Amino acid sequence: MKITSSGPLNPVTGASTAQVESTDRVTVAAGAGVASPALQAAALETDLLKPAQADLAAMPDVDQTKVAALRDALAKGEIRFDANRLAQLIQRFHGGRS
Repeated sequence: MKITSSGPLNPVTGASTAQVESTDRVTVAAGAGVASPALQAAALETDLLKPAQADLAAMPDVDQTKVAALRDALAKGEIRFDANRLAQLIQRFHGGRS
């Protein structure tokens, strides 16, 4: 007997689309059930996060205003850039020596 899933659980109903196949390849659909509290909470959390996810998707990947301000500050000498320190931090972050 082989049990396969043709899709994820429905977070609201808890229904599964699992199928059971016997050796002669007869397929039988299995089980819709009651949603567990954990699945209900996950569905609620997803619904609450949808507006925030939409706002995040609408934002640009790079804030060009901040990039321009940093470039100006660097050009004027208002902030200091240490390439060696940056290289050390990158190596440390990626598992090099500390």
